[in-house]
Amino acid sequence: MYGNTAHNIYTQNNIGIESPEKLVIMLYEGVLRFNAQAKKAIKDKDIEKRVYWTNRSTAVITELISVLDMSQGEVSEYLVGLYNYEIQLLAEAGNERDISKLDECSNVFKVLLEAWRETTDVD
Repeated sequence: MYGNTAHNIYTQNNIGIESPEKLVIMLYEGVLRFNAQAKKAIKDKDIEKRVYWTNRSTAVITELISVLDMSQGEVSEYLVGLYNYEIQLLAEAGNERDISKLDECSNVFKVLLEAWRETTDVD
Protein backbone atom coordinates (compact mmCIF):
# COMPACT_ATOMS: atom_id res chain seq x y z
CA MET A 1 0.00 0.00 0.00
CA TYR A 2 2.92 2.35 0.60
CA GLY A 3 5.37 3.27 -2.11
CA ASN A 4 9.12 3.34 -2.05
CA THR A 5 9.43 7.13 -1.74
CA ALA A 6 9.86 7.19 2.03
CA HIS A 7 12.10 4.14 1.89
CA ASN A 8 14.42 5.96 -0.54
CA ILE A 9 14.51 9.09 1.62
CA TYR A 10 15.48 7.15 4.72
CA THR A 11 18.00 5.03 2.84
CA GLN A 12 19.66 8.22 1.64
CA ASN A 13 19.88 9.33 5.26
CA ASN A 14 21.79 6.15 6.18
CA ILE A 15 18.99 4.59 8.18
CA GLY A 16 18.96 0.85 7.57
CA ILE A 17 15.45 -0.12 6.57
CA GLU A 18 14.69 -3.64 5.55
CA SER A 19 11.38 -2.86 3.84
CA PRO A 20 8.71 -0.22 3.32
CA GLU A 21 6.61 -2.16 5.84
CA LYS A 22 9.30 -1.65 8.48
CA LEU A 23 9.44 2.03 7.59
CA VAL A 24 5.73 2.43 8.38
CA ILE A 25 6.36 0.90 11.81
CA MET A 26 9.21 3.32 12.39
CA LEU A 27 7.06 6.28 11.32
CA TYR A 28 4.18 5.25 13.61
CA GLU A 29 6.62 4.77 16.48
CA GLY A 30 8.11 8.18 15.70
CA VAL A 31 4.73 9.87 16.03
CA LEU A 32 4.24 8.18 19.40
CA ARG A 33 7.70 9.21 20.60
CA PHE A 34 7.33 12.80 19.42
CA ASN A 35 3.85 13.10 20.94
CA ALA A 36 5.22 11.90 24.29
CA GLN A 37 7.91 14.60 24.10
CA ALA A 38 5.31 17.24 23.17
CA LYS A 39 3.18 16.16 26.13
CA LYS A 40 6.15 16.55 28.44
CA ALA A 41 6.87 19.99 26.98
CA ILE A 42 3.28 21.08 27.59
CA LYS A 43 3.49 19.89 31.20
CA ASP A 44 6.82 21.70 31.60
CA LYS A 45 5.40 24.84 29.93
CA ASP A 46 8.28 24.77 27.46
CA ILE A 47 6.92 26.55 24.40
CA GLU A 48 9.93 25.96 22.18
CA LYS A 49 9.98 22.19 22.75
CA ARG A 50 6.19 21.95 22.47
CA VAL A 51 6.32 23.53 19.03
CA TYR A 52 9.36 21.48 18.00
CA TRP A 53 7.85 18.10 18.95
CA THR A 54 4.37 18.77 17.55
CA ASN A 55 6.02 19.88 14.31
CA ARG A 56 8.06 16.67 14.20
CA SER A 57 4.89 14.57 14.61
CA THR A 58 3.15 16.61 11.93
CA ALA A 59 6.08 16.09 9.55
CA VAL A 60 5.96 12.33 10.05
CA ILE A 61 2.22 12.21 9.43
CA THR A 62 2.68 14.34 6.33
CA GLU A 63 5.23 11.82 5.11
CA LEU A 64 2.75 9.01 5.75
CA ILE A 65 0.22 10.83 3.56
CA SER A 66 2.77 11.36 0.80
CA VAL A 67 3.64 7.66 0.54
CA LEU A 68 0.09 6.33 0.50
CA ASP A 69 -0.72 4.24 -2.56
CA MET A 70 -3.99 5.85 -3.62
CA SER A 71 -4.68 3.01 -6.06
CA GLN A 72 -5.75 0.97 -3.03
CA GLY A 73 -9.10 2.77 -2.99
CA GLU A 74 -11.18 3.26 0.13
CA VAL A 75 -8.48 2.27 2.61
CA SER A 76 -6.10 4.92 1.28
CA GLU A 77 -8.82 7.54 1.17
CA TYR A 78 -9.78 6.72 4.76
CA LEU A 79 -6.16 7.00 5.90
CA VAL A 80 -5.72 10.39 4.20
CA GLY A 81 -8.73 11.69 6.11
CA LEU A 82 -7.57 10.12 9.37
CA TYR A 83 -4.02 11.43 9.02
CA ASN A 84 -5.29 14.92 8.21
CA TYR A 85 -7.52 14.84 11.27
CA GLU A 86 -4.53 13.82 13.40
CA ILE A 87 -2.56 16.77 12.01
CA GLN A 88 -5.46 19.02 12.98
CA LEU A 89 -5.47 17.53 16.50
CA LEU A 90 -1.75 18.15 16.84
CA ALA A 91 -2.16 21.78 15.79
CA GLU A 92 -4.97 22.25 18.31
CA ALA A 93 -2.99 20.46 21.03
CA GLY A 94 -0.03 22.77 20.47
CA ASN A 95 -2.05 25.97 20.22
CA GLU A 96 -4.32 25.20 23.15
CA ARG A 97 -1.71 23.32 25.20
CA ASP A 98 -4.25 20.48 25.36
CA ILE A 99 -2.73 17.19 26.45
CA SER A 100 -6.00 15.33 25.83
CA LYS A 101 -5.72 16.05 22.10
CA LEU A 102 -2.16 14.72 22.07
CA ASP A 103 -3.39 11.62 23.88
CA GLU A 104 -6.18 11.16 21.34
CA CYS A 105 -3.67 11.34 18.50
CA SER A 106 -1.33 8.92 20.25
CA ASN A 107 -4.14 6.45 20.88
CA VAL A 108 -4.99 6.42 17.18
CA PHE A 109 -1.37 5.73 16.26
CA LYS A 110 -1.10 2.96 18.86
CA VAL A 111 -4.06 1.23 17.20
CA LEU A 112 -2.62 1.81 13.72
CA LEU A 113 0.75 0.43 14.82
CA GLU A 114 -0.83 -2.67 16.33
CA ALA A 115 -2.99 -3.25 13.24
CA TRP A 116 0.00 -2.75 10.92
CA ARG A 117 2.08 -5.24 12.87
CA GLU A 118 -0.74 -7.79 12.75
CA THR A 119 -1.17 -7.48 8.98
CA THR A 120 2.51 -7.53 7.99
CA ASP A 121 5.28 -9.99 8.64
CA VAL A 122 7.45 -7.28 10.17
CA ASP A 123 8.20 -6.78 13.88
